[in-house]
Amino acid sequence: MRLGLTGGIGSGKSTVAAMLVERGALLVDTDAIARRLTGPGGAAMPALQTAFGPRVVAADGALARDAMRQLAFTDPDARRRLEAVLHPMIGSEARREAAAAQPGQCVVYDVPLLAESAHWRGRVDKVLVIDCEEDTQMARVARRPGWDEAMARRVLSQQASRTQRRAVADAVIFNDGLSLQALAGELAVLGAWWGLWNNPATG
Repeated sequence: MRLGLTGGIGSGKSTVAAMLVERGALLVDTDAIARRLTGPGGAAMPALQTAFGPRVVAADGALARDAMRQLAFTDPDARRRLEAVLHPMIGSEARREAAAAQPGQCVVYDVPLLAESAHWRGRVDKVLVIDCEEDTQMARVARRPGWDEAMARRVLSQQASRTQRRAVADAVIFNDGLSLQALAGELAVLGAWWGLWNNPATG
Protein backbone atom coordinates (compact mmCIF):
# COMPACT_ATOMS: atom_id res chain seq x y z
CA MET A 1 0.00 0.00 0.00
CA ARG A 2 1.25 3.45 -0.94
CA LEU A 3 -0.59 5.88 1.32
CA GLY A 4 -0.64 9.60 0.68
CA LEU A 5 -1.01 11.54 3.93
CA THR A 6 -1.87 15.21 3.88
CA GLY A 7 -3.53 17.98 5.83
CA GLY A 8 -3.33 21.70 6.35
CA ILE A 9 -0.77 23.26 8.63
CA GLY A 10 -1.67 22.59 12.25
CA SER A 11 -4.03 19.73 11.38
CA GLY A 12 -2.10 17.06 13.30
CA LYS A 13 -0.78 15.31 10.20
CA SER A 14 2.68 14.81 11.69
CA THR A 15 1.16 13.18 14.76
CA VAL A 16 -0.70 10.72 12.54
CA ALA A 17 2.49 10.05 10.56
CA ALA A 18 4.28 9.12 13.79
CA MET A 19 1.43 6.76 14.72
CA LEU A 20 1.68 5.05 11.35
CA VAL A 21 5.41 4.56 11.81
CA GLU A 22 4.74 3.01 15.23
CA ARG A 23 2.56 0.47 13.43
CA GLY A 24 5.43 -0.43 11.10
CA ALA A 25 4.95 1.83 8.10
CA LEU A 26 7.88 3.32 6.21
CA LEU A 27 7.56 7.11 6.27
CA VAL A 28 8.68 9.26 3.35
CA ASP A 29 8.47 12.78 4.77
CA THR A 30 8.68 15.33 1.98
CA ASP A 31 9.12 18.21 4.44
CA ALA A 32 12.11 16.44 6.00
CA ILE A 33 13.54 15.85 2.53
CA ALA A 34 13.12 19.54 1.73
CA ARG A 35 14.93 20.48 4.95
CA ARG A 36 17.87 18.25 4.02
CA LEU A 37 18.03 19.67 0.53
CA THR A 38 18.08 23.22 1.92
CA GLY A 39 20.37 22.64 4.91
CA PRO A 40 24.05 23.65 5.03
CA GLY A 41 25.63 22.16 1.94
CA GLY A 42 22.24 20.90 0.76
CA ALA A 43 21.91 19.85 -2.86
CA ALA A 44 19.31 22.54 -3.59
CA MET A 45 21.25 25.48 -2.19
CA PRO A 46 23.33 26.39 -5.29
CA ALA A 47 20.20 26.57 -7.46
CA LEU A 48 18.29 28.54 -4.80
CA GLN A 49 21.09 31.05 -4.42
CA THR A 50 21.18 31.48 -8.19
CA ALA A 51 17.41 31.97 -8.31
CA PHE A 52 17.04 34.31 -5.34
CA GLY A 53 20.46 35.68 -4.49
CA PRO A 54 22.32 35.79 -1.18
CA ARG A 55 19.33 37.18 0.74
CA VAL A 56 17.92 33.65 1.13
CA VAL A 57 21.18 32.10 2.35
CA ALA A 58 21.89 32.06 6.08
CA ALA A 59 25.36 32.46 7.59
CA ASP A 60 25.80 28.69 7.85
CA GLY A 61 24.99 28.17 4.17
CA ALA A 62 21.49 26.85 4.78
CA LEU A 63 18.30 28.36 3.44
CA ALA A 64 17.24 31.42 5.44
CA ARG A 65 13.81 29.96 6.11
CA ASP A 66 12.11 33.01 7.56
CA ALA A 67 13.23 35.18 4.64
CA MET A 68 12.23 32.54 2.10
CA ARG A 69 8.89 31.96 3.80
CA GLN A 70 8.08 35.66 3.76
CA LEU A 71 9.07 35.91 0.10
CA ALA A 72 7.23 32.76 -1.04
CA PHE A 73 3.97 33.66 0.69
CA THR A 74 3.90 37.26 -0.53
CA ASP A 75 5.18 36.81 -4.10
CA PRO A 76 3.47 34.10 -6.22
CA ASP A 77 6.27 34.20 -8.81
CA ALA A 78 8.88 33.59 -6.12
CA ARG A 79 6.86 30.65 -4.86
CA ARG A 80 6.71 29.16 -8.36
CA ARG A 81 10.47 29.53 -8.78
CA LEU A 82 11.07 27.92 -5.39
CA GLU A 83 8.84 24.98 -6.31
CA ALA A 84 10.51 24.60 -9.70
CA VAL A 85 13.82 24.04 -7.93
CA LEU A 86 12.64 21.90 -5.02
CA HIS A 87 9.80 19.74 -6.31
CA PRO A 88 11.79 17.64 -8.83
CA MET A 89 14.55 17.07 -6.27
CA ILE A 90 12.05 16.13 -3.56
CA GLY A 91 10.32 13.70 -5.92
CA SER A 92 13.59 11.99 -6.82
CA GLU A 93 14.62 11.61 -3.18
CA ALA A 94 11.14 10.37 -2.20
CA ARG A 95 11.37 7.59 -4.79
CA ARG A 96 14.80 6.62 -3.48
CA GLU A 97 13.56 6.42 0.12
CA ALA A 98 10.44 4.45 -0.82
CA ALA A 99 12.59 1.84 -2.56
CA ALA A 100 13.88 0.81 0.88
CA ALA A 101 10.45 -0.58 1.89
CA GLN A 102 10.29 -4.25 2.85
CA PRO A 103 7.96 -6.56 0.88
CA GLY A 104 4.39 -5.88 1.98
CA GLN A 105 5.33 -2.83 4.05
CA CYS A 106 3.02 0.17 3.86
CA VAL A 107 4.79 3.27 2.52
CA VAL A 108 3.38 6.54 3.85
CA TYR A 109 4.11 9.64 1.78
CA ASP A 110 3.69 12.65 4.07
CA VAL A 111 2.96 15.42 1.56
CA PRO A 112 1.64 18.72 2.95
CA LEU A 113 0.77 20.01 -0.53
CA LEU A 114 -0.63 16.78 -1.97
CA ALA A 115 -3.96 18.37 -2.92
CA GLU A 116 -2.15 21.19 -4.73
CA SER A 117 0.10 18.82 -6.71
CA ALA A 118 -1.72 16.70 -9.28
CA HIS A 119 1.13 14.23 -9.86
CA TRP A 120 1.14 12.99 -6.25
CA ARG A 121 -2.40 11.59 -6.53
CA GLY A 122 -1.22 9.25 -9.24
CA ARG A 123 1.69 7.99 -7.15
CA VAL A 124 -0.36 6.63 -4.24
CA ASP A 125 -3.09 4.03 -3.77
CA LYS A 126 -5.07 5.90 -1.11
CA VAL A 127 -5.16 9.44 0.23
CA LEU A 128 -5.79 10.12 3.91
CA VAL A 129 -6.60 13.72 4.83
CA ILE A 130 -6.25 14.98 8.40
CA ASP A 131 -8.76 17.77 8.83
CA CYS A 132 -9.80 20.28 11.47
CA GLU A 133 -11.44 23.69 11.73
CA GLU A 134 -9.36 26.66 10.57
CA ASP A 135 -9.62 28.29 13.99
CA THR A 136 -8.01 25.19 15.47
CA GLN A 137 -5.24 25.33 12.88
CA MET A 138 -4.62 28.99 13.67
CA ALA A 139 -4.43 28.36 17.40
CA ARG A 140 -1.99 25.45 16.99
CA VAL A 141 0.30 27.22 14.53
CA ALA A 142 0.41 30.49 16.46
CA ARG A 143 1.90 28.57 19.41
CA ARG A 144 4.89 27.45 17.35
CA PRO A 145 8.22 29.24 17.93
CA GLY A 146 8.74 32.01 15.37
CA TRP A 147 5.12 32.06 14.25
CA ASP A 148 2.30 34.47 14.89
CA GLU A 149 -1.32 34.75 13.80
CA ALA A 150 -0.54 36.96 10.79
CA MET A 151 2.01 34.50 9.40
CA ALA A 152 -0.32 31.58 10.06
CA ARG A 153 -3.10 33.32 8.12
CA ARG A 154 -0.80 33.96 5.17
CA VAL A 155 0.26 30.32 5.06
CA LEU A 156 -3.34 29.11 5.31
CA SER A 157 -4.37 31.42 2.48
CA GLN A 158 -1.74 29.87 0.19
CA GLN A 159 -2.67 26.25 0.94
CA ALA A 160 -5.53 24.28 -0.55
CA SER A 161 -8.84 24.85 1.18
CA ARG A 162 -10.35 22.21 3.44
CA THR A 163 -12.89 21.51 0.70
CA GLN A 164 -10.17 20.98 -1.90
CA ARG A 165 -8.23 18.60 0.33
CA ARG A 166 -11.32 16.60 1.23
CA ALA A 167 -12.16 16.32 -2.46
CA VAL A 168 -8.99 14.29 -3.15
CA ALA A 169 -9.39 12.09 -0.05
CA ASP A 170 -10.26 8.44 0.12
CA ALA A 171 -10.79 8.96 3.85
CA VAL A 172 -10.79 11.91 6.24
CA ILE A 173 -10.01 11.95 9.96
CA PHE A 174 -11.51 15.02 11.62
CA ASN A 175 -8.87 15.84 14.22
CA ASP A 176 -10.61 18.55 16.18
CA GLY A 177 -11.11 17.94 19.89
CA LEU A 178 -9.75 14.41 19.70
CA SER A 179 -7.41 13.10 22.38
CA LEU A 180 -4.30 11.27 21.20
CA GLN A 181 -5.94 8.01 22.25
CA ALA A 182 -9.07 8.78 20.25
CA LEU A 183 -7.00 9.80 17.23
CA ALA A 184 -5.06 6.53 17.42
CA GLY A 185 -8.35 4.67 17.62
CA GLU A 186 -9.67 6.34 14.47
CA LEU A 187 -6.45 5.47 12.67
CA ALA A 188 -6.56 1.85 13.85
CA VAL A 189 -10.07 1.38 12.48
CA LEU A 190 -9.13 2.92 9.15
CA GLY A 191 -5.93 0.88 8.94
CA ALA A 192 -7.85 -2.35 9.52
CA TRP A 193 -10.41 -1.34 6.87
CA TRP A 194 -7.73 -0.62 4.29
CA GLY A 195 -5.58 -3.58 5.26
CA LEU A 196 -2.61 -1.47 6.31
CA TRP A 197 -1.79 -3.77 9.21
CA ASN A 198 -2.39 -7.07 7.40
CA ASN A 199 1.19 -7.71 6.39
CA PRO A 200 4.42 -8.88 8.05
CA ALA A 201 5.92 -5.39 8.21
CA THR A 202 3.04 -3.82 10.15
CA GLY A 203 1.97 -6.76 12.25
